[in-house]
Amino acid sequence: MAAFRDIEVVVFDVLGTLVDEPSGLRAEISDAVPASDAASVDELFTLWQRHREQEERRIGEGRRPYAATEIIDREAAERVAGHAGLADPATIARLATAGQRLPPWDDSVACLDRLAAHFPVLGLSNAGRTALLRLNAHAGLRWHQAISAEAALAYKPAPEVYQLAVDAAGCPPERVLMVAAHAWDLRGAQASGMRTAYVHRPVGDPPLSSDAFDRRFGGLDELVTALTAAE
Repeated sequence: MAAFRDIEVVVFDVLGTLVDEPSGLRAEISDAVPASDAASVDELFTLWQRHREQEERRIGEGRRPYAATEIIDREAAERVAGHAGLADPATIARLATAGQRLPPWDDSVACLDRLAAHFPVLGLSNAGRTALLRLNAHAGLRWHQAISAEAALAYKPAPEVYQLAVDAAGCPPERVLMVAAHAWDLRGAQASGMRTAYVHRPVGDPPLSSDAFDRRFGGLDELVTALTAAE
């Protein structure tokens, strides 16, 4: 496609875009608290997500020093444990690493492999360095390079995080394509001068009518086909 003819490097968000974070976290919570029914697991998952979003927002607003996802996830696990009456230290410790064992979407691994034969491919994630390493290994995600926002001591959508990817790409931002299932993430990339492609996921943040992303796709296969056809 003409819209992608000048793209040199493709950057992917990871959490939610390439791995199914909600399903993975719910499964880990269910394993930790086996007596919980579906409604209770949903309640505990919401508690986890709310804590993470709140803490990342506080860090972004300068109300808390930077803390990597390993720390925030440990806090979230302790909150979930307290709410569920879970006291076993080993179970809580394993739950704290739940974000390192998230399942990939069905098309993620094969489409990354296809695309990597044609473009340099980067992962850009809010996950901390250690969490990202272990998540990539668990999900089978293979990159030319995976970049953690921890290197910028910030969380997306802070501009310094996107700059990490642009610097690694070694080309102007308008030749770097950011792919995500979250419109908020793509808005941050767009503000940094990157090109943008939205990929639909059931758990994503869909674009608004006012969002002017370069392209929108129903899945990764459509994206990879469009990119490789534009070479």
